[in-house]
Amino acid sequence: MNRAPVQPELLIWARERAGMASADLAHRFPRIGEWEAGEVAPTLKQLQSFANAVHVPIGYLFLPKPPEEALPIPDFRTMDGAGVQRPSPDLLDVIYSCQERQGWYREYARAHRLPDLGFVGSASTDDAPDTVAATIAATLGVDVAARAACRNWEEARRQMIAQAEEAGVLVMVSGVVLSNNNRKLDPGEFRGFALADTRAPLVFINGADSKSAQMFTLAHELAHLWLGATAVSDAGAAPVPNARREEVWCNAVAAELLVPLAAIESDLTTDEDLPGLTARLTRKYKVSTLVILRRLLDAEWLSRDEFARAWAAERARLRQLAERSASDGGNFYYTTLTRVSRRFARALVESTLEGQTLYRDAYRMLGSHNAAIFERPTQ
Repeated sequence: MNRAPVQPELLIWARERAGMASADLAHRFPRIGEWEAGEVAPTLKQLQSFANAVHVPIGYLFLPKPPEEALPIPDFRTMDGAGVQRPSPDLLDVIYSCQERQGWYREYARAHRLPDLGFVGSASTDDAPDTVAATIAATLGVDVAARAACRNWEEARRQMIAQAEEAGVLVMVSGVVLSNNNRKLDPGEFRGFALADTRAPLVFINGADSKSAQMFTLAHELAHLWLGATAVSDAGAAPVPNARREEVWCNAVAAELLVPLAAIESDLTTDEDLPGLTARLTRKYKVSTLVILRRLLDAEWLSRDEFARAWAAERARLRQLAERSASDGGNFYYTTLTRVSRRFARALVESTLEGQTLYRDAYRMLGSHNAAIFERPTQ
């Protein structure tokens, strides 16, 4: 029996990279403890199965030592004021797939002579966030009253995504890697990222996050596009010590875009208690309660101490809520368009049906081999 010449430390690195313990894999690989101890080596077939289980290219396992893996785009995330060190294979694979889609769409846009989008890179962190938020709202047609008329967060999110795509942004929303429902994305690792490009600007939103949180992430990543800044983010309304200037600025733009200060000030009353006010404004603006609390602080309706207590209490309440049911299932057709961007899917289907793109490549970029996407219009 031929054994694979693999270093035990590579096996340990690959398992830890995937966030797994030995016990998580023991049912599939009963001798994994012996492999990692160097007492016996896996066969090549076993090594291939192991590589698939931990989502690592098998070639990595034949290296003399673990590779230094860095994100292929700037990392603006922070945890306790420090950068996040090791990206998960799920995050890496999502970024790589989005970069491939963006590259394809960039060439498509060039071949079809689509105009450059002047708003990408049109702002700087020296610009006032409220001015840039007003520009984004005007460019996309974002309107507070129209969002307030939406029945729920899902409808409001769809409306804003459609507005961004109409302006030329590829918006991709998924809670899993490609179409693999066994590889769920962790909102605790990242909430979204932006890939800035004047022909193919792209925003990815972690669909495993709550709908209300996704609204803020979308607004935050749009601000990144206006900066012309490619980056992965953990966007949130909370004041974060030692946060990067770009993230503070993008958060300010996102908050003003979704909940304009002038609008919320006109909504405030002195005789309403905080829970009632928060619930009412959350329903109107279709954002999370945390965003509303931050805007109440900005409007000086809450003091710093009141905000800190309310924020901590709300975070605790949200943590206690039962996990919502997964939303990435359901209708295959709509789910696919959401995951890869309706604008991107329309261009890819058109190119494939015209014979300009191979079906093999189209299926890979769609993350699915279901032919239904080619049998229905993507308008």
